[in-house]
Amino acid sequence: MGSTLPEPGEAVAVVRLRRGIVGETRRVSHVLPVPRPGLVPDELAAFCGARLQPGQAEWLPSLTGMPCERCLSVLMTRRPADELGLAS
Repeated sequence: MGSTLPEPGEAVAVVRLRRGIVGETRRVSHVLPVPRPGLVPDELAAFCGARLQPGQAEWLPSLTGMPCERCLSVLMTRRPADELGLAS
């Protein structure tokens, strides 16, 4: 899994998988870049490398619930998750 690094000044969003997509223990809050206006991507790529399909995720107003540690590490260090040596 690779990761998507945010560009300076780029808007980010917090999302998590909807209930029923995965078990409750895997419903962590991922951080990802906000798609450009008018662009509807086939999938969303979180900073940790997780790929979220349309309709699977819910947008959150803030970092609530259990955060994805890999996403936070990438966001704080600006280094791809695979370079950080974090367990998946």
